[in-house]
Amino acid sequence: MTFTPDTIEALESSVHLANSALAPDTLTTIEALQEFYVRFAYTGAAPTAADLEPVRAIRPRLRALFVADRDGAVTLVNAILAEQGAVPQLTRHGDTDWHIHATTDDRPIHERILVETAMAMIDVIRADEMSRFGRCAAEDCDGVVIDLSRNRSRKYCSTACTNREAVAAYRARRRA
Repeated sequence: MTFTPDTIEALESSVHLANSALAPDTLTTIEALQEFYVRFAYTGAAPTAADLEPVRAIRPRLRALFVADRDGAVTLVNAILAEQGAVPQLTRHGDTDWHIHATTDDRPIHERILVETAMAMIDVIRADEMSRFGRCAAEDCDGVVIDLSRNRSRKYCSTACTNREAVAAYRARRRA
């Protein structure tokens, strides 16, 4: 299943955000939030210091969405869209061709993140692709993994976990 670029970006950014709550928390400053905003090309007003805590507060909700089963995800998506009064509209901006936004650029960033994630999850749910999400295979990590590869081979939530596990496997082979 191939997802549209805006769906992929919304999913990847939300998984990144959900995983930022793991120890060590990587979203503790406004600078970190602004870096996230730029990295994932969000539209609308740039986040301010007042946005930091509301964005931090949605991370458990995003995580719950990614670890839910398909029917559970439907319930969570519908709740987000209803709470936010989402009204899907076609839009294009920058280099991005027509795609769907379901909230306006003047809404707070945490609301935009929730709605964009919910809209992206609609594609995942309709395509019956919830298996694209999982938990990190590293023993000491509880991160969420999004695997958009063709062969569905991604096991780790980050390069750090991938490298740590590779080093551990290498050391284990050397001892054997």
